Amino acid sequence: MSSRKELANAIRALSMDAVQKAKSGHPGAPMGMADIAEVLWRDFLKHNPANPEWADRDRFILSNGHGSMLIYSLLHLTGYDLGIEDLKQFRQLHSRTPGHPEYGYAPGIETTTGPLGQGITNGVGMALAEKVLAAQFNRDGHNVVDHNTYVFMGDGCLMEGISHEACSLAGTLGLGKLIAFWDDNGISIDGEVEGWFSDDTPKRFEAYGWHVIPAVDGHDADAIKAAIEAAQQETGKPTLICTKTVIGYGSPNKSGSHDCHGAPLGEEEIAAARDFLGWHHAPFEVPADIYEAWDGKAAGAELESSWNDKFAAYQAAYPELAVELKRRLAGEMPDNWTAHVEGYIAELQANANKVATRKASQDCLNAFGPVLPELLGGSADLTPSNLTNWSGSVSITADDASGNYLHYGVREFGMSAIMNGMTLHGGFKPYGATFLMFMEYARNAVRMAALMKQPTIFVYTHDSIGLGEDGPTHQPVEQVASLRQTPNCSTWRPCDAVESAVAWRHAVESKDSPTSLIFSRQGLAPMARDEATLANVAKGGYVLKDSAGKPDLILIATGSEVELVMTAAEQLEAAGKAVRVVSMPATDVFDLQDAAYKESVLPSDVTNRIAVEALIADFWYKYVGLDGRVIGMTTFGESAPAGELFKLFGFTVENIVDTANELLAD
Repeated sequence: MSSRKELANAIRALSMDAVQKAKSGHPGAPMGMADIAEVLWRDFLKHNPANPEWADRDRFILSNGHGSMLIYSLLHLTGYDLGIEDLKQFRQLHSRTPGHPEYGYAPGIETTTGPLGQGITNGVGMALAEKVLAAQFNRDGHNVVDHNTYVFMGDGCLMEGISHEACSLAGTLGLGKLIAFWDDNGISIDGEVEGWFSDDTPKRFEAYGWHVIPAVDGHDADAIKAAIEAAQQETGKPTLICTKTVIGYGSPNKSGSHDCHGAPLGEEEIAAARDFLGWHHAPFEVPADIYEAWDGKAAGAELESSWNDKFAAYQAAYPELAVELKRRLAGEMPDNWTAHVEGYIAELQANANKVATRKASQDCLNAFGPVLPELLGGSADLTPSNLTNWSGSVSITADDASGNYLHYGVREFGMSAIMNGMTLHGGFKPYGATFLMFMEYARNAVRMAALMKQPTIFVYTHDSIGLGEDGPTHQPVEQVASLRQTPNCSTWRPCDAVESAVAWRHAVESKDSPTSLIFSRQGLAPMARDEATLANVAKGGYVLKDSAGKPDLILIATGSEVELVMTAAEQLEAAGKAVRVVSMPATDVFDLQDAAYKESVLPSDVTNRIAVEALIADFWYKYVGLDGRVIGMTTFGESAPAGELFKLFGFTVENIVDTANELLAD
């Protein structure tokens, strides 16, 4: 029978061989953490290689994603659909084994990791989703939601600020099924970390409220096993297992050094490592007895079968809950959703009122929340300003996780990556809010949602210089352009309550992209629409007001500026000009429409176009062309009442009319 060291050495060998063949990569972390991985995956991890989507599986995250050959080796050895040829294609074009773990490329990859600190933060989100889902659905004697989240992380993850945000909140919320392993090898790319990372990490995590198991020998299987057992017994706190390891363990000349962190070992050193480890097999060769000892398919099938029996008993005892849990885990909308949302939008159009779109957003939550129990909201300490709570909001606490609202504290980046973790886990439609300006703190988590095609909902209020007196530190200018230009990220800036409701509908129905909802602080007037116009709002850009014949001029606007261009259009028409007004709340959605529809809204033979938006100007030239004009921001804002700022920067009916007359006179 193969020894534990031999089984761990299979990971080491595959990792150093794949990195060497690719001529790039990070062999140090996989070789250093191989013993920990062997114990966790063979003795504890609840998973089924034949069904990577099994709902009650444990989640495993490699937060130090540069060590990706560790997880690829584990998936291959335990029987996932990831063959030896896939490992040989490590870091190659169109392979299933890219340089960092990418969600959706290979089965068993729970999240994309690479930007350090976000993996552990996704893990906090997954553990939080498990805790809330269990509180909402489990009943006495029927624990159908009952799994752990395990995270491997290195010094780099702990240095990143987001880890402080996430791990602090995890302790506060008592996420007892989150178990993180710190790979304490003392090495990063620059060398020995003691010169720039001297935190007392165990005390830091104790201060967060974590259960800390210090000084575990990361190469002693018995010590690792005892630590995991102790972690599982502590159900009221997340656990940090501090594992002291040697980076590149098995490399006789490079282990313990940054030389093996991010570069191939080289043929000579690999040969020396094979001798040191007693691994006398050709590159990418794993003996049959090693494969047999690693194979997790039989055990995984038994685990899932046992859970299926448990779920059948649950279904018999609580049929309605079982149906609802299955619906939510499948990401399906309720049967009455379409009729409900269309009725609400029609009612809004018929009974329009002037309202700030942040308030219109809250009204949507009050309308949609009762039929969408999967909505899990929150705010980064701005609930009274973002208006993200609704009449059915119930705060989630460590003692009672059955609610639907999270107080994230001032943790914009942590909030956003935690939401990504909850989305990846399944069973929820998370939304979280901050001021649009502070999207900057969370920018990379938004990008990761788009990269992973996860329908996380980001709510951003106080959307322009229109927020006024707080000044340029709080006034977004370039942020919406950045969101709009992010691939696979839908961005809506509605002009009234109706567009806000359509935007929310898009967000909750999305299956493969995040949505950013951009809302105003100030009240916005309702727009009149007939039935056909109302139907076109969902297309992202549409003709809100048209001229009797071919237009001389097209005015394009979003958000609060739509009201301005509507008034300007009336004045221009009174002076004999034929004017079309296009509202474009979601440019990405408009861009996806067919050519005929886009031509019907922005006919190519009408080149006199003006775009008006109290945000960065340059974005809009793609729609107005070189012959058009843009009334937008080219500087930062100022501190003053909103009306004065709009006048200062040219967002007035008078300036729009003057610009139009100048353009038409050319």
